[in-house]
Amino acid sequence: MRIMLLILTCCISLATTAQVATISLGGNSLIEYDFGKGSYNVIFNGNLVIKNAYAVCRSRGRMDSSTAAGYTSRKPVLVEGPQGPHVKRYYIVMKGDSLPMMQQEFEVNDMLHHFTTRVSLDVPGCDYMSPMTTDTVDLHQSDDTRALFMPFDNDAWVRYNAYPLASADFTSSEATVLYSNSSRHGLIIGSTEHNVWKTGVKVKGSTPGTASSLAVFGGYTDKTYTHDVKGHGEVGHSGNFCWSPQIMVGWFDDWRIGLETYGSFAQDRPVIARWSKATPFGWNSWGAIQDKLTLPRARAVVDFFHDSCSAFRTADHTLYIDLDSYWDMLLKGGINGDLSQLKEFCAYCKSKGFQPGIYWAPFVDWGKSARKMEGSDYNYSDCWTRQNGQYIDLDGARALDPTHPGTQARIALFIDKFKECGFTMIKIDFLGHASLEADHFYDTTVHTGMQAFDKGMTYLTRRLDNTMLVYAAISPNMATAPFVHMRRIACDAYSKINETAYTLNSTTYGWWLQRSYDYIDADHIVFKNEPAGMNRARLLSAIVTGTLITGDDYSSPGPWRTTARSLLQNKELMQAAQDGAAFTPVEGNTGDKPGRFFVHKTTERTYLAIINYSDTALQYTIDAIRWGIAPNRPLKELFSGAILSPGVRTVTIPPADAVIYRVD
Repeated sequence: MRIMLLILTCCISLATTAQVATISLGGNSLIEYDFGKGSYNVIFNGNLVIKNAYAVCRSRGRMDSSTAAGYTSRKPVLVEGPQGPHVKRYYIVMKGDSLPMMQQEFEVNDMLHHFTTRVSLDVPGCDYMSPMTTDTVDLHQSDDTRALFMPFDNDAWVRYNAYPLASADFTSSEATVLYSNSSRHGLIIGSTEHNVWKTGVKVKGSTPGTASSLAVFGGYTDKTYTHDVKGHGEVGHSGNFCWSPQIMVGWFDDWRIGLETYGSFAQDRPVIARWSKATPFGWNSWGAIQDKLTLPRARAVVDFFHDSCSAFRTADHTLYIDLDSYWDMLLKGGINGDLSQLKEFCAYCKSKGFQPGIYWAPFVDWGKSARKMEGSDYNYSDCWTRQNGQYIDLDGARALDPTHPGTQARIALFIDKFKECGFTMIKIDFLGHASLEADHFYDTTVHTGMQAFDKGMTYLTRRLDNTMLVYAAISPNMATAPFVHMRRIACDAYSKINETAYTLNSTTYGWWLQRSYDYIDADHIVFKNEPAGMNRARLLSAIVTGTLITGDDYSSPGPWRTTARSLLQNKELMQAAQDGAAFTPVEGNTGDKPGRFFVHKTTERTYLAIINYSDTALQYTIDAIRWGIAPNRPLKELFSGAILSPGVRTVTIPPADAVIYRVD
């Protein structure tokens, strides 16, 4: 409910003519709403960027638009709220004899160049709502302009893609940015709410500086990207109206700062307590051991880190030793049976000063057969999610209805057992199964996949009760943020340079997600038998992304042990990793490939990472101004210890290798 009872005045705080109201933003930026047309322009820094935007909604097959001639009365209303001295909320109220009442909301801060908007309709429910649809977006620049496609989740090795604006034709999930890579000026458009709608941003470019079509809307589904084979569920009344998602729209001198601002803005309702301990470091069994997991192997990994890799620790002197899939091989008689080996593992970890971790996928059924569900009197078949009457199998697992009491009883049982064993970390996986649209949900108040996801994740998080470090693997990119501390930035990656490149594509264009999460992660770092350069690149992918989880089979001898003793005990590298911050990309014009240059600044130093993904040596010239580093300081390379003097700014990186420089 959006405090409609607090309406105080009409029109008095708006600059108006007979047909146009002007809503001021920061600086020389404003929104012009044309009452006669039912559309609005957005002007940033004196330039008309978005022209004739309007709202459109679909309710049970009927489309209603703010431009409809039947809306004979449109008037602005100022609503004063608790937002602060510079923040105001305005509604454009549209009425017509034959049309449902529509309202367009704008919330602005006269100190900022961004605002939020959403639309409501007085109908029982909608399955499509767009507060901004336009056929004209003009960036007023044309040099290397881009439009960024963002995936809904990190499943199936999907990639971000910075398309040339002129040829862009896609629907991005939740947000996009249109920008010039040369000037870095850019327009950010994205949803700030993810607990009701799946939001899409449809973009079609026309020239290097303009888009001929842009629509940001709640109601996005797609077989490939959201994994839905049916349309979006209907969103019903909330506070007497059906509301679209809230959308942030902003212009930034640097599109990277814009995305970081958006990432912070979009995380406004945490359910889990934010992480207050040191940046997590650790090990995960899926990197190499996988289905060969046994208690002796797990203990041997603990021994390796305790006895032979003692300088690899978090800032608070611990590691997280995480048993991934196949941990149930340490069970006898299932989750209600003999837990003694799991308890022994937890106790052994803690005796060495480490934290034990476990893995689980709470919203999937791997068995896919009708049988009694653990922790309840329900059958698994009672809890399967259905689309168009069919069960949904994705990634080899069947989706469970996250609102079903059987699913929730199973969650309660497993989480309580994990606590009983003594686990202090949990990696949760395949969370996207909980966000699927469905023919119906057990909870009859839930009608969309994101409402179901919110219910299921809220139940899981509250059952965990802030007793563990919570790490998400496959999951929605943005909607998962209120429920976990860490999230893997991409899909599975192991040791090869192409896997490092895949991971860093997501870091290049999704690094800003750390503003929504405490940490983002590059997946388990596996050294295996790879050449030294490839191992440096793989380790650097973790440092650049934000946390450091290793993955080799340290229970057995091999070159990976030697590599770990060297790289994971390099104090200066570990200092860079312990900061826990994702590095910022220098460039954003690499399409679906990763960037090569990343920069991170702290109060005391600047780090510069360069990765060569190719099979040939490449030479790079460090542009201190472009890259934002001190121009007259020496650079220390942390893998080798070599010093690059202030007068030298050309470096050659061998094939499939990487360097990281520190500027003090």
